[in-house]
Amino acid sequence: MSYTLSTRSLERLNGVNESLVNIVKIAIKTTKVDFGVTCGLRTKSEQAELVKKGASQTMNSRHLPQEATGMSHAVDLVAYISGRVSWELNLYDDIADAIKDAAINEGATVRWGAAWHKPLNEWDGTAEDLMNEYIDTRRSQGRRPFIDAPHFELV
Repeated sequence: MSYTLSTRSLERLNGVNESLVNIVKIAIKTTKVDFGVTCGLRTKSEQAELVKKGASQTMNSRHLPQEATGMSHAVDLVAYISGRVSWELNLYDDIADAIKDAAINEGATVRWGAAWHKPLNEWDGTAEDLMNEYIDTRRSQGRRPFIDAPHFELV
């Protein structure tokens, strides 16, 4: 089945780097799971509020306008099952697989928020396996993994 982005999702891509926009537009056509865009470009005050709430860990977010381009280099996506938002982690694995394939097609490097340690394109396997490696690595270091599965950013 092929999905399309809604008008609202397309609007949320305003201010996002063109390469990342293309990746999202390619991925929606090939994904097993329908998704929408919840966030692209953020202001510093929006980012500060997310850090304060614990939803983000940095004020150096790729969602903020990047110095070189003035564009966001990150997006947050949300999975839909039968038209309803779902936060089931396995759905985001499938979305990440589609983003990986689209990034390779676009010639861009993308990092996934459920596997911060290694870009998707540098992994020869599924996004689920990459996430599990990240979790194992963090635990072996005595650190908690920070899983932000809806997040994708250009490297």
